[in-house]
Order: sequence, then structure tokens, then C-alpha cells
Amino acid sequence: MTKTNTSEAIEALAAEIGENVYIDIAKWHLFLREAHLHTVVADRVYPMLADNSLEESKVLKILEDIPVKLGGRREIPLADMIPTASQVNLMDILEEYQRKM
Repeated sequence: MTKTNTSEAIEALAAEIGENVYIDIAKWHLFLREAHLHTVVADRVYPMLADNSLEESKVLKILEDIPVKLGGRREIPLADMIPTASQVNLMDILEEYQRKM
């Protein structure tokens, strides 16, 4: 896959993630697109999809390694902010995306 095709694929994946996966803050659903986190997630998970090595434990590790700043003073792992239902949705998106590759 050429770099342009890879970039387009990551952008498409990021768009799908951004529109369907959210973090929960005080019972408010903030979609990853709105939080500007969708591209970071797509960039980090895409190599797994390209290598056909998608595993939930690896995805959760990636989410744990993405810090989210709160109030400029604290950082919380993204994994702690995504509810279980939204994590399941993320895995469904990734599995479907990988099938289409």
C-alpha cells in the first residue's frame, strides 16, 4: 500500500472511530472526533489492522498509553474514559475495517 493510500485509509478509519466512539465525562458523551482523539487512536491501531494482528488486549494497551489532559493539570489514560459499551463498539469497528482491507 502506498503512503497516500495508507494515509487515506487511516483518515477513513479515524472518521469512523470519531463518529462512533465516545468518552464519558460526567455522563456526557464526548465523541473522539470532538475531543480530537480519533486520529491518534487510528494512527496507533492501524498497523495492527494492516498486519492482521488485531487483538483486544493490544487495543486496550494502546488506549491505556494515550494520555488525555484534564484541566491542564492531570492526565488520565484514554482507556479509563471510554465506557465498556464504547470499547466494544471500537472493537466492532476495527474488526469490520480489517475484514474490508
